[in-house]
Amino acid sequence: MPNPSPSNYPDIGTLGEDLVSQWLESCGWKILHRRWRCRWGEIDIIAEYLGTEGKEGKERATPRENDISASAGNRHLTLAFIEVKTRSAGSWDTGGRDAITTRKQEKLVRAAQMYLAKYPEKSDFNCRFDVAIAFAQKASEYNNTNKNFENIASVSTPHHFLMLQEYIPGAFDSFD
Repeated sequence: MPNPSPSNYPDIGTLGEDLVSQWLESCGWKILHRRWRCRWGEIDIIAEYLGTEGKEGKERATPRENDISASAGNRHLTLAFIEVKTRSAGSWDTGGRDAITTRKQEKLVRAAQMYLAKYPEKSDFNCRFDVAIAFAQKASEYNNTNKNFENIASVSTPHHFLMLQEYIPGAFDSFD
């Protein structure tokens, strides 16, 4: 059996999750789990944000995210279940957006409920479902002077260049 190609999709997916995890940590989030699994499926990243109010009473928020609302005293508690979609040029599913079907959302909600049952101390957190869209390009095809995409964060590896193009907090409804 031949060795897998360095450009196979599982490797690109892992690299996309690494990029998103690093970006979240740089924004003050704590990564609790990567690829958390249960019988309903897998959650790519589970992260918590323990925001605190600043001097002016305004909470510190991550870029493009202003909706942290649950609080305990002066601490704002958010638990994000994050689906990461990493795609290369020419993907069939609009860069991963079309892969977040109603069925996929239901599986993520059920998996999150299983997570909260296993970790009941997190049940008071404001829970939400975020989606991260990343783009991967082979390093040999990447031209730094001709960027086609705006990005939030990026990383280079010997084989790929990855960009976090979009981070959607509360991408779909979760808990009633």
